[in-house]
Amino acid sequence: QVQLVESGGGLVQPGGSLRLSCAASGFTFSNSYMSWVRQAPGKGPELVSAISPDGITTRYGDFVKGRFTISRDNARDTVYLQMNSLKVDDTAMYYCNARYYGMNWWGKGTLVTVSL
Repeated sequence: QVQLVESGGGLVQPGGSLRLSCAASGFTFSNSYMSWVRQAPGKGPELVSAISPDGITTRYGDFVKGRFTISRDNARDTVYLQMNSLKVDDTAMYYCNARYYGMNWWGKGTLVTVSL
């Protein structure tokens, strides 16, 4: 049974930081492309960041502009998203996604709220 469990969301002030984690199980994590996708209220989903199975190749949404860092620990089957300099516009539900040989799985999300 595939599971992706996100954690680390919460309420933070503008300029603050959060570290999201996504713990994976039920598939070969080390062979999977992992991504973080977010969806703000009333808006469509957008890619935040993605990382290759070996962790060497990463990409980010244009809005990230050097503020976020994606990483993974294949020994722990976990992908992370370090988010710094958070803005009010970063408020959204953040979802973990795994792609593995044509299969696609999603976590239930973790809510990030950036507010004074």
